[in-house]
Amino acid sequence: MPRDEDRTPTDQALAVNEAPRNLGDLLQRIAQVASDRDEVYLATIMDALGTRSFGPVLLLIGVILVSPLSGLPGMPTTMGIGLVLISLQLVMGREAFWLPRWLLQRHVASHRLQGALEWLDRPARFIDWWLRPRLSLLASNGGAIVIAAVCLLLGLSMPVMELVPFSATAAGLAVVAFGLALVAIDGLFVILGLFYLLTVASLAVAGLVAN
Repeated sequence: MPRDEDRTPTDQALAVNEAPRNLGDLLQRIAQVASDRDEVYLATIMDALGTRSFGPVLLLIGVILVSPLSGLPGMPTTMGIGLVLISLQLVMGREAFWLPRWLLQRHVASHRLQGALEWLDRPARFIDWWLRPRLSLLASNGGAIVIAAVCLLLGLSMPVMELVPFSATAAGLAVVAFGLALVAIDGLFVILGLFYLLTVASLAVAGLVAN
C-alpha cells in the first residue's frame, strides 16, 4: 500500500480538494493518479476523491462494476464486500466510512485502469449533462437510507452475480445511479436506479417462469 511519503504532489493536492461533483469529475481524478504509476491502489484512488462522504465511494464502486475491470477474477466479489461495508455504515448514520486494509491494498495495472476510463468517458459526458440538484428529499436523509439498504442487498448478492455473466455489470449501473444521486443530490437518479432494478428483476423472474 502506498505510503504518504510515496505519493506525488498531485496526489496530495487532490486529497484535500472538495468531493467530486459528477461522474466526469470522478473519472478525471482517477485518471490523474493513474497517469504516473504502474499499479494503482484503491487506497490511492480513495485519497484522490478528497472526501469522507459516501456518495463518491458508492459511485466509485459502481464505476468499477460497469467498466471492463469487472471482468477481472474476484473483482465483483471484492466490490460487493466494499458495497456491504459502505452501505452498513451509511445505514448506521456514521459521518465517516471505514474500509479494511486488505481491501484498500487491492490494486490494478495502470494501463487497464486507463483503458476502462477511456471506455467510460463518452457515457460520462452524456450522464453529467442530465445531472443536477432536484427532488433532494429522495437523495438525502431518509432517501439515503433507502439507497443504502438497496445497495446492501446488491453487495450481498455480488458473489453469486460473479457466476452469472454480465449480472454484476447490470447491478453496477444501479449503484452508479445511486452514487450520482448522493453526489449531486439528484433524486431523479434514485428513481431511475430503483426503476431499473425493478425492471431487471421482473425480466429475470419472467425468464425463470418461462423456463
